[in-house]
Amino acid sequence: MPESAQSATPASPVTFPPAFLWGAATSAYQIEGAVREDGRTPSIWDTFSHTPGKTAGGEHGDVAVDHYHRYRDDVALMAELGLNSYRFSVSWPRVQPTGRGPAVQRGLDFYRRLVDELLSAGIKPAVTLYHWDLPQELEDAGGWPERETAHRFAEYAQIVGEALGDRVEHWMTLNEPWCAAFLGYASGVHAPGRTDPAASLRAAHHLNLAHGLGAAALRSVMPARNSVAISLNSSAVRPLSQDAADLAAARKIDDLANGVFHGPLLHGAYPESLFAATEPLTDWGYVLDGDLALINQPLDALGLNYYTPALVSAADPDAAGPRADGHGTSDHSPWPAADDVAFHQTPGDRTEMGWTIDPTGLHELIMRYTREAPGLPLYVTENGAAYDDKPDPDGRVHDPERIAYLHGHLSAVRRALSDGADVRGYYLWSLLDNFEWAYGYGKRFGAVYVDYATLARTPKSSAHWYSRAARTGTLPEPEDS
Repeated sequence: MPESAQSATPASPVTFPPAFLWGAATSAYQIEGAVREDGRTPSIWDTFSHTPGKTAGGEHGDVAVDHYHRYRDDVALMAELGLNSYRFSVSWPRVQPTGRGPAVQRGLDFYRRLVDELLSAGIKPAVTLYHWDLPQELEDAGGWPERETAHRFAEYAQIVGEALGDRVEHWMTLNEPWCAAFLGYASGVHAPGRTDPAASLRAAHHLNLAHGLGAAALRSVMPARNSVAISLNSSAVRPLSQDAADLAAARKIDDLANGVFHGPLLHGAYPESLFAATEPLTDWGYVLDGDLALINQPLDALGLNYYTPALVSAADPDAAGPRADGHGTSDHSPWPAADDVAFHQTPGDRTEMGWTIDPTGLHELIMRYTREAPGLPLYVTENGAAYDDKPDPDGRVHDPERIAYLHGHLSAVRRALSDGADVRGYYLWSLLDNFEWAYGYGKRFGAVYVDYATLARTPKSSAHWYSRAARTGTLPEPEDS
């Protein structure tokens, strides 16, 4: 059963460890812009966002928030806020435009400059190799449902590892492969916009394989001290009731949300119940001998991205209406072979995304992985909330809802630490307001407000609150900001 809301906060104050990483996260396509500069070619998100009807208002990341040209100012802003780590992603088509062959050094040079700027400011860079911007040429050749894409990713990983591995210690191969596989290839609400549930399961396996091949490639060219991880948007899946049918529905979604990735990553096998559930769509014959051992190579850490729990039940065959699974509007489900499952809105306050605010789900996931992978360091690599932020007449942006959100979720992390979890860092999503994928620019997740007309940056009150937490290793009360 779900924990009570009060259980996310410990009874007595607990400070965070002195070496705890206080960071913020971004992704390349959402902030960089400069999509045609220095040899960069289109990614699937360039193509998708320029396809009529795919994004809100037809908006795209051509300019985004122009981080490509403003990165020095953005790093200075991070330093002013007291952040000691920054998680960013590398744009694959900026480094390797066709997804094959040698790197474009002008593209790599941008990331070399960014890393040097961060290090000179005392900020640890954390690199994510893939945050959904597959080179369009690889999608034209079949994309993630094709095994060859995983091998191309390994080549790309080696290129970036050779360029940055001497200065970057923290690496993540993939960000949220669930979204890449199921929102990209099953529901079609993310790039490349395909609606083929069987292909989405092939994509999931080849993303897992890409992690294994990419991790091996990184380790072949980097110092052994470097940490290689992956960031999963694992879901806290809860049954609507303890009825057997609802429990079975929760198990199916847990397999499709979590087990499809952490099964091979942590345990070297896909859940047998996943095979049974998806049998009508695929026979999993694309899982070849040796794949699981490669995927299951040791991780140095695990990244967890968390926003809201999932509440599910067995579907009422007579019910109709839109799904409530929080993954955009589509006539197609992102959950292969799960037509017999219904999603429900969890109770409580919601963010602008319509996602229920429930810090207990974060504590639940941290403790789950503490049990499933004892000794594996954990990082919260994304956590945050979108609100309808607006400047006041004096130009200040006060966002008390986000402060309360961060306080609640960091309290959940703090409680997990008290319960024995080895959580070593927290990355707020996001540093800046930015292009929020199919939602365009209408959803603001940033701790820093961006005026999209001028691209001026203004730290919100939540940024100042988070700065105090980062500098002191404690959590100020929300009303103190």
